[in-house]
Amino acid sequence: MRKEDVPQEGGWTGGCREVNYAVDDRGRYLLEPSLGWGPKNVALSQAWEEIREQLIVIIAEVKAGKSSPLAYHMVSRQMDPSLLSQYSGVARWRVKRHLKPTVFAKLSDEALTPYSGLFGISAGELRTVPSEPPPPPAEDAPSEGDAP
Repeated sequence: MRKEDVPQEGGWTGGCREVNYAVDDRGRYLLEPSLGWGPKNVALSQAWEEIREQLIVIIAEVKAGKSSPLAYHMVSRQMDPSLLSQYSGVARWRVKRHLKPTVFAKLSDEALTPYSGLFGISAGELRTVPSEPPPPPAEDAPSEGDAP
């Protein structure tokens, strides 16, 4: 796309600019900042809604004793057991075991340290889940001074 055609529609970037490739008047590629564009905003909105629905289900499962609170914290950070294992350094089979509420309830604060350190919360916070998931990030709109 040409430099002047880079979208500046605002959206889910939190006020940060994204970088897109564009072509200048002489046909050279360059990096051009963008505030976002409509189709991407729609896709991100739908993705956040899907994550929120997953969190509602997980909260219900935790409260019903079918999953441990670790499942909520894992899903809220868009992880699966394999990814959580890689980032926390806990073996995948142990992560899967810790997703069981009876096993998780017996874990010491020391055993929860890899997870709490990764998530940036205390072991006590790791043992709890909110009554409802947080709202999705607010979609931002470009302001007068946001033009590149």
